Amino acid sequence: MDTGIVAKRFCDCKHFLNIRALRANTPRGAAVIGRGGEIDAVRVGVVSLPGVIRLDAATVLLQWAVGGLAFLWFTTRRREVGLGYGWLLRGIYLLMAAAAMWIGVRFGAVWAREISAAAVAVAALFALIVSIVHRHAGVSGQSEDHDRRTQRIAEMTGIEREAKQPLAGREFPPVVDLFAPFAGIVGLVAAAIDAGGNTAVSLLRVFAGAAFLGAVTDAMLLGHWYLVQPGLPRRHLNDLVRALGWVWPVEVGALLLPTGMVSVWTGAVDDGWNGTLGWFWAACAVATIVLVFVTRAALRERYYSAVMAATGLLYLAILTAFGTDLVARAVLAG
Repeated sequence: MDTGIVAKRFCDCKHFLNIRALRANTPRGAAVIGRGGEIDAVRVGVVSLPGVIRLDAATVLLQWAVGGLAFLWFTTRRREVGLGYGWLLRGIYLLMAAAAMWIGVRFGAVWAREISAAAVAVAALFALIVSIVHRHAGVSGQSEDHDRRTQRIAEMTGIEREAKQPLAGREFPPVVDLFAPFAGIVGLVAAAIDAGGNTAVSLLRVFAGAAFLGAVTDAMLLGHWYLVQPGLPRRHLNDLVRALGWVWPVEVGALLLPTGMVSVWTGAVDDGWNGTLGWFWAACAVATIVLVFVTRAALRERYYSAVMAATGLLYLAILTAFGTDLVARAVLAG
């Protein structure tokens, strides 16, 4: 056989195998374009993702800190939860806000966001210092509840107890805890605008994510606080779990808006795993709202162990909630 014919057939066979290999590794909706016996380009029929959403550690930490501090005020405004709970949360979210500022400056600054994160950290530190300074005044609601319980026990047992002396000094004003969340609003707006795409959708996703992460984290931490303050009314934990249930549809709905997770299911956005991450996100979202309802059901039980059961469920909820928020960000960030 003529060597020229053999060489031509070898080249044709090699070209065919290259085409097949390229098609096998091409995302759904892609077309391989060939010209003149060579592979020229791959035309992909998937959405170009820049500007859809961004997985930015600085933004996530700022969201987490702002949402957590906002729900700290939501819980402590009635002045029944002990001082230590506020100290714990202010310290945690202060560090998160500081980390958000450092990461942003180090790995791509959005200066409005970074300045806002610094302001959140300073405001949280200020609230922490004010609370420590006014610690001798105690917590009015907690003291009143203690007095009522003491009086009830005295009436039941006949054992008289000396009345507790009222604490002196001015009590910590709950409004101080709102300074940090308000300082973070500017940073969240800047982060949403910097993400690009539809500004309204981006703003909705950023603020819904802040509330979502803040509510589930504060609920989990408050559940543990009942070990420190066993007589704390359950309505505080119930309020946080109920708030999480109200935020959930806003968070999930924002992530479904185009271009969103629906595009992953239809194949318009490639998650790199043939749609598996899209279904994983759906499972996380559904599991989170199921855990919210189960936690509320547990809190209706009379026994004290129900609070501990609810705390365990909230451990799971914080995992599924972060899966709901962060998996969507990772997939849509491309």
